Amino acid sequence: MSSRHDHCCVPLCKNDSRYKKNLSFHSFPKDGDRRQQWVNAIGRYPGPDFKISQCTKVCSVHFNAHDIKKSLGGRRLLRDGAIPQYFKWTQDKTERNSKPPKVRHIDREVSMNGDSNSKSSEDVSVMAPYPDHDYMCKETNVLSVEQQLNAALERIAKLERENHRLKSLQFTVNRFTNDPDMMAFYTGFQSYELFHSTFLSLEPTSSRLITYSQLLKQKPGSTHEMSYFIKTETLCPIDQFFLFLCRCKCGLFEKDLAVRFNISVSTVSRIIITWVNYLYHILGAQSIWPTREQINQSMPDCFKESYPNTRVILNCTELKCQTPSSVYLNSQRYSHYKSHTTFKGLIGITPSGAVSFVSQLYSGSISDVDITAQCGIITLIESNDDVMADKGFTIHDLLSKKGATLNIPPFLTENRSQFTKKEVVETQSIARVRIHVERAIRRVKEFHIFDSVIPLSLAGTINQIWTVCALLTNFRGPLF
Repeated sequence: MSSRHDHCCVPLCKNDSRYKKNLSFHSFPKDGDRRQQWVNAIGRYPGPDFKISQCTKVCSVHFNAHDIKKSLGGRRLLRDGAIPQYFKWTQDKTERNSKPPKVRHIDREVSMNGDSNSKSSEDVSVMAPYPDHDYMCKETNVLSVEQQLNAALERIAKLERENHRLKSLQFTVNRFTNDPDMMAFYTGFQSYELFHSTFLSLEPTSSRLITYSQLLKQKPGSTHEMSYFIKTETLCPIDQFFLFLCRCKCGLFEKDLAVRFNISVSTVSRIIITWVNYLYHILGAQSIWPTREQINQSMPDCFKESYPNTRVILNCTELKCQTPSSVYLNSQRYSHYKSHTTFKGLIGITPSGAVSFVSQLYSGSISDVDITAQCGIITLIESNDDVMADKGFTIHDLLSKKGATLNIPPFLTENRSQFTKKEVVETQSIARVRIHVERAIRRVKEFHIFDSVIPLSLAGTINQIWTVCALLTNFRGPLF
């Protein structure tokens, strides 16, 4: 048998199941409207001193007799729609069986006519508090409607300020609109204005992006139009662009980005794949190979003096990648220069320092000559152009077919063990201007996604990431 005892919660009612075995006790209805009708009927409203729960009961004394029915098991239940109606404050005094509350008399001394000896006794009746319903004796400050309205307006204003403060702390691009240093740290753009103007130039097409997952779900031959990506994602387009740049520039893990942007890891992955392919096609479609006239207009003085016909400066760089389990792939990607498996790419810059050519990534074992022959840059070279490169680019025969010349530092052979004075001067002269391609490559390597060993899971998108990061360095302005 349960040891729980029920107690009636109606004011001025002291019925308890321990002493009133013939009464039944009923819980408040679960329906909100009916529960409110009960609350209004008994005149006891929820607050700090009264909470309605499953254990809050009203005894059968307060209901009509026809509102109570017996179940087959003998339990006394309420009929649907029953509402408590009978209370002590609604009954006539002659019908009350309970004893009247105790009254205590207080003698109050009152001075009359200034005579301190004259005293008048006044009996003041004070109702003793009911021990079971002591909340009835508490003083309550009843506010006017206007006061309640003003309090509600103050509460709303406070919540709006708190909401604005919390929104300002969210990890979105709006948080860094007035902080150029943090914008450069997270995105590589030197200011929010440059970042925003770049996004606005992408917006006409970015508003119609389709996710990678939507493409996979599209059935072959289906003519059904897919819903647009931007309308189905949690983040707005500009924050998706910001998320992608945070991944590349800072090298943040996808799980870290999921926590920062309050989205799932799978959503982060889909956004990155979608945006890297989108930017690869949009930026890759722009012509970055300048004409001869544009080269001459921006030619620095250091080139004008010694190498005025220079069209492009070439160099290769390598990105360490995870070692594949296949022996054949391992041998193809192994670089003796890095003593590790790598991806290798070629970058060309103009004399002013702008990236004018980015090759795709190749296996780390490929030579500088082979990558130059395969990447397609030779088709862009014109007659009378000068190409500057490191001494590993022995591509004289490739350039001679185009009527171009090659400027590389001299190098020693088996028959020569020492440079001549002229060769030393030439080496220093070329190195002094060729160093700028190293600075351009360093800008690409400042995208910290390339800091760690690239996992094989990124093999499908690393070529796009490499190209996009290289092209985004042009938004930082010239090297000089």
